[in-house]
Amino acid sequence: MNKKEINEIKKNFNDDCGFFTVNHVVTAFVDAEKNIKCKTNQLYNTIPQDEAELIMINLKKVLSGSIGKNLLEYSFPKDAYLEGGAQPFMYETLQSKLLDEEKVDNFLNAIVEKVEYVSTYTIFAAHCTYSVLRKNKMDEFEDEADTDYNFIVTALCPVNLRIDGLVYDEQDNSIAKKESCDRIVELPSDGFLFPLFNDRAPDINGVLYYTKNAKKPNTSVVEELLGCEFSMTCQNEKETFKDILTSVVGDELDYDLITTVNDKISTFVDQNAHETEIPTIDEHKLSSILWEAGVSQDKLDNLPKVFDAAAGGKPLTAVNLVEKRTVVSAPSITVNIGKDAVDKVKTQIVDGRKCLIINLDDPEIEVNGLETTIK
Repeated sequence: MNKKEINEIKKNFNDDCGFFTVNHVVTAFVDAEKNIKCKTNQLYNTIPQDEAELIMINLKKVLSGSIGKNLLEYSFPKDAYLEGGAQPFMYETLQSKLLDEEKVDNFLNAIVEKVEYVSTYTIFAAHCTYSVLRKNKMDEFEDEADTDYNFIVTALCPVNLRIDGLVYDEQDNSIAKKESCDRIVELPSDGFLFPLFNDRAPDINGVLYYTKNAKKPNTSVVEELLGCEFSMTCQNEKETFKDILTSVVGDELDYDLITTVNDKISTFVDQNAHETEIPTIDEHKLSSILWEAGVSQDKLDNLPKVFDAAAGGKPLTAVNLVEKRTVVSAPSITVNIGKDAVDKVKTQIVDGRKCLIINLDDPEIEVNGLETTIK
């Protein structure tokens, strides 16, 4: 799913859209010992409005974040299609529309048994229908629906116990410690959407996984529950990319080269933002980028071996390699440089000493929030 397709579902994921419907909603509370303490399965339009709005917020959150970081698309491997595999299991759950109590129980039990969770949590799962409008040659929506996209979206939300702090008691008109405790359902830490919405049509061959913490995703959701092979986290990919650059470029790695490579990858991401496939950097693409950035062919000859050793031959997600800010660090000094100001900074030898030269168009700058003038 590309950014445009995800945004289309997210934009229409609300009660006011005439082409979107939340059908059945399943909720369950799971305690720390992996027991389902309570469960509901009901029509969405029978849920009290204030509760329905909160459920909607949690479900919609599963479609938020950056593609490649918070939102990761996984294709089912071959063995996931075998009898008892994750793909037929998810497809049967989808086909049930959450109306079959036995299949709903199987779905909830699979989550509880296979997902590792550090505390109590709540499961929200909903069967939804989005009527996909046709588009004309001008990429504009027509009035008639072309097909229905039926999907199940699931949110796993941590439940935190709140017992500390003072509260204002309106009845007694006093401030005191609350005697009872509340179990607050937080926004989801993990979630998934099945099937995918590729080329504006259902794709049952993959699933979209959401994680709130891109640096520490819950791999058990992907590997154990969904039966897919977990890829590296965004931070792992970034560190792997840095190792590759360091090993290949070596002493040619300077400010200009680093910022040029970053700019070229950023441009590549922007150019492919609307493609169904998430843009990736393999050894051939990286070789082309480094060559254009001025890396010698002698050094590029080592790239295939270095890339294979560092990344296992698998391409890296391009968006995870882009730095939004250039950070120049030295002992006791850190300089943050915005994307539009990279060309205003350079390294230079002055009087035999390595210096960072910053070109300031305006002589007035701020130091600790105070305006000052360079004299």
